[in-house]
Amino acid sequence: MRIGILSSGGDCPGINATIRGVGKTAIVHYGMEVMGIHGGFSGLLNRDAAPLDENNLSGILNLGGTILGTSREKGFRELLTSVNHEDSCRITQAYHELGLDCLVCIGGNGTQKTTNLLAQHGLHVIGLPKTIDNDIWGTEITFGFDTAVNIATEAIDRLHSTASSHKRAMLVEVMGHRAGWIALHAGMAGGADVILIPELGFQAEVVNETIRERVRSGKHHSIVVIAEGVRMPDKSKATDYLMREIESATGIETRATVLGYIQRGGTPSPFDRNLATRLGGYATELIARGEFGRMVCVKNGRVDSIPLEEVAGKLKLVTPDHDLILQGKRMGISFGI
Repeated sequence: MRIGILSSGGDCPGINATIRGVGKTAIVHYGMEVMGIHGGFSGLLNRDAAPLDENNLSGILNLGGTILGTSREKGFRELLTSVNHEDSCRITQAYHELGLDCLVCIGGNGTQKTTNLLAQHGLHVIGLPKTIDNDIWGTEITFGFDTAVNIATEAIDRLHSTASSHKRAMLVEVMGHRAGWIALHAGMAGGADVILIPELGFQAEVVNETIRERVRSGKHHSIVVIAEGVRMPDKSKATDYLMREIESATGIETRATVLGYIQRGGTPSPFDRNLATRLGGYATELIARGEFGRMVCVKNGRVDSIPLEEVAGKLKLVTPDHDLILQGKRMGISFGI
């Protein structure tokens, strides 16, 4: 068999480990041919592909980014959903001209949605869940998440000393447009006093009162972790709004740190390397068994798979009864509500 591998959407730690897991398992254990497709789905359309062998796949386990490059798939998806039959035929023709028996698509929510569309067009595909946001439906965890949480937690740890020394409130903005998984996990691990996530929203006065209460109890510094997707009443940037609100209401000097793309770059954690290797190897096993149209996932701590049609268009969000939220509240951590 000949399989193709591509990565689509944003980069994240662990993609190369996944490519390696898929490729080496396919070559060494199953005797398959492997093609690396450059530049995401656009590379498939443009036939921008080259063979991958063991030499190509050596030395990439610990590399961040992706050796295959990546791109957003909006234009490609528009071709798939076009009413013009010739548009979708261009894609299936490219797949067959490359001689592929299956295409492995590494990516987040948008990628899984596009991969499902390819399955609906009769192509053999497997999805692999990649995102630091950990918001892909149907899997307990995605590779890239653990690394992002580690990076954010280390930043919070470092900010404690400055906040304490200067008696300041420190705002730490982490990634997460619609899901607050990074903020929740890093905030709890980093000992934050306030954690704000998109799923719960917040009231500024609740945040301010938490900080004032800390001052009254002799704690003159506070750490506030906020996901970038939390909506502000005046639609301004989260850190800008909260800095103004906290300083005005409490009189405490407030500073903000926005971690941004730092969370997506660099070397993957050991956990993410091993998770990516496990998921990649299982993807190849599915191909060998002829089980296509599925996304590899983690269920109850074990690697498994789920139909792509069950994943596409859904998000896994933090719920108010999550055990970290419940335990945080018991310990006096504020979630802004």
